[in-house]
Amino acid sequence: MSAVNSGATKGTDSAKVAQQKTDGRKRRWRQHKVERRTELVDGALEAVRLRGSDISMDEIAAEIGVSKTVLYRYFVDKNDLTTAVMMRFTQTTLIPNMAGALSANLNGFALTRLILQVYVETVASEPEPYRFVMANSSASKSKVVADSETIIARMLAVMLRRRMKEAGMDTGGVEAWSYLTVGGVQLATHSWMSNPRITAEELIDYLQMMCWNALCGIVEVGGSREKFNALPHPSPTVPPTQEV
Repeated sequence: MSAVNSGATKGTDSAKVAQQKTDGRKRRWRQHKVERRTELVDGALEAVRLRGSDISMDEIAAEIGVSKTVLYRYFVDKNDLTTAVMMRFTQTTLIPNMAGALSANLNGFALTRLILQVYVETVASEPEPYRFVMANSSASKSKVVADSETIIARMLAVMLRRRMKEAGMDTGGVEAWSYLTVGGVQLATHSWMSNPRITAEELIDYLQMMCWNALCGIVEVGGSREKFNALPHPSPTVPPTQEV
C-alpha cells in the first residue's frame, strides 16, 4: 500500500514540476511579447516624428526595420498601434511632466502658469505624433485620452485639496473644479493644435486669464458654494472703448 502511495506521490510531484516549467515558459513568453510590443511602439513613435502624421503601416515597418507582418502580429490594426503610441506618450511624458508641475513649490499665480505651460508645451512639442494619434477615431484611443485626463484631474484635485485644507477652506468642489479645468484646457489645446491662429504663449495667457480669475473667485468665498450663492452677482463693468 505504501509503495502505491509513494508512486502516486512521485507522479504528483512530477506533474507539479512539469506544470511549473510550463507556467515559467508562458510567463517568459508573455514578458517577451510585452517587451517586444513596447519596442515596436517606441519605434513607431520615432517613425512618426521623422516621417510625419500621415505615415502608413508599411512606412512605419520600414522605418523600424521589420516587416508589416511583424507589426500585425502585435497590433490588430493601425488604430491599435496609434492607441498604443498614445498610451506610451501619456505614461512616459505627459503624466510625469504634469506630476512635476503640480508638485512645484510655487505661489498660486506662478504655479497656475507653470501647470498650463507644461501641458501646452508638452503637447506642442510633439505635433506629428499628436496629429497621428488624434486621427484615430477608435473607442480605445478615446479611452486612453479620457484616462489621461482623469489621472491629471485627480493629481490636480490632490494638490488643490491639500492647499485649501491648509488655508481652512471648503474642499467640497475640488473634484468638479479639477475635472472642469483639465477638460477645458485639453479641449482648448486640441483646438489650438488643430488650427494654431495664435502663439503658444498667447494661448497660455488666455488660459491663465480664465483659470486664475476662476481660482480667485473660489478663494474669495473660501470654496463655499453657500457663500457664493448668497453674494450678489452683478454683471461686470465693461471698460470704455479706447480710441486708437
